Amino acid sequence: MTILVVGSVAYDSVATAQGSRQDALGGSATYFSLSGSNFAKVGIVAVVGDDFRTEDVELLKSHHVDTSGLKTSRGKTFRWAGEYDARDVNIRQTLDTQLNVFADFEPELTQEQR
Repeated sequence: MTILVVGSVAYDSVATAQGSRQDALGGSATYFSLSGSNFAKVGIVAVVGDDFRTEDVELLKSHHVDTSGLKTSRGKTFRWAGEYDARDVNIRQTLDTQLNVFADFEPELTQEQR
């Protein structure tokens, strides 16, 4: 069985009580693909900007995620910034959202993916 994931791949800047990270690999399609690859073959359909790091594509590939549906468009990758509550990590505040290339994302599935 193959799972096809269509969604966001992003760079997140996150602050917690334990510290912060800038431009960490994020996005729902990223997280789902990496976790799902432990149980089944996974293909990802998403868009990233031309600033997307090669090592992040390699991370997906190292988990045997089919990245043939990962399209690179001219511009910046989707960015999200947020801060998590020091007492309850279920509470967070979005500080910034930049859709960038994701704003015009129109998934295109190959016949094999359908």
